[in-house]
Amino acid sequence: MLEGPARSSAVLVAVLAALLVVAAWLALRVVRVRRTFSSPAEEATYDALHTAGLAAPHLKDGLTPEGSARAARHLRALLGVPALAILDTQTLLGWDGTGERHAPGAVDLVAQVLATGDLEVLRGLACVDEDCLIRSAVAAPIVSDDTVIGALVAYAPDVSYGLARATREVASWVSTNVELAELSRQRTRTMEAELLALRAQISPHFVYNSLAAIASFVRTDPVRARELLLEFADFTRYSFRSGGAFTTLEEELVNIQRYLTLEQARFGPRLKVDLDIAPEVLGSAVPYLSVQPLVENAVRHGLERKVGDGTIRITARDLGTVTQVIVEDDGAGSDPERVRSVLSGEHDGDNVGLGNVDARLRQVYGDAHGVVVETAPGAGTRVTFTVPKWAPGVHAGQ
Repeated sequence: MLEGPARSSAVLVAVLAALLVVAAWLALRVVRVRRTFSSPAEEATYDALHTAGLAAPHLKDGLTPEGSARAARHLRALLGVPALAILDTQTLLGWDGTGERHAPGAVDLVAQVLATGDLEVLRGLACVDEDCLIRSAVAAPIVSDDTVIGALVAYAPDVSYGLARATREVASWVSTNVELAELSRQRTRTMEAELLALRAQISPHFVYNSLAAIASFVRTDPVRARELLLEFADFTRYSFRSGGAFTTLEEELVNIQRYLTLEQARFGPRLKVDLDIAPEVLGSAVPYLSVQPLVENAVRHGLERKVGDGTIRITARDLGTVTQVIVEDDGAGSDPERVRSVLSGEHDGDNVGLGNVDARLRQVYGDAHGVVVETAPGAGTRVTFTVPKWAPGVHAGQ
């Protein structure tokens, strides 16, 4: 028999064990409750949304053969039919389910739907296999920008009113995803055009001055000249690279350091640089060449027009859901009305790429993420913008 402290310890252990059992039971009950739907309708809604979510990534590039073939499997499960086909205006892109012998005739089957854009129900489909489940079909148009670009066909033993409506809605959902894919492609094409315009604005004055600065060191300091020449080569390679509308903030800053190294070779101790970069934002995705043009403006308008020394300050901060980037100088400043006209597109002025950067930021992230410029004659310039840490379709290297 236990007495004194030993008995107290045994009681304490028993109580703790009982509490752990109760806690485990409650946790299990909570998990079971969370996994239980309150009604069959709620469970069906969840299943439908989940299945549609599985199909959506395969349509991100539009109606492609590979994506359509993979999406067909999930869309067939969504409609609960024996077979399903996805077609463009000329070919079968994807088939899933039984009765593949019917696949070659799918294009002819939807000819009327492609021509009129109207849903069509077809019954009495012939088949040499008496056990074949495909005896009827419902075909619904896939539309993008008011143009019929394909069709979705659900095959079944018979087509009920509910299946016809469901097929129409699924085809409409596919149409929406295809239109989103086209908008994404248009955005990419627009951004590529903006980048071409920005590259054309890269200052010939800077290129000439950089090469002149490098040449000045060839005899007096050949090692320095070689280093500067390599910096210039890396700078131009990055500025004119192909592919990818986005990069990391870290890669953008590395290229800016190359640019500033070349400018410091020209200006000497007159140009001072102050960097305040939060390490956690270095991996943030930003539009390619979104910071460098702002730094070039700061040098050209902040230092070249100022008597004496000048400081360029680059700040990158972590503000929770967004990354904030600030480029500022203590130079000559600008007329706010002139900057406003540049940002509004009224004229380009001599602000290298300022309007271009602003337009691309707004196009990708929305108007709330355009550049904010604070300036006045003799008061320097401060340019600020923010980018979300996550945005649909935005990935570094994309």
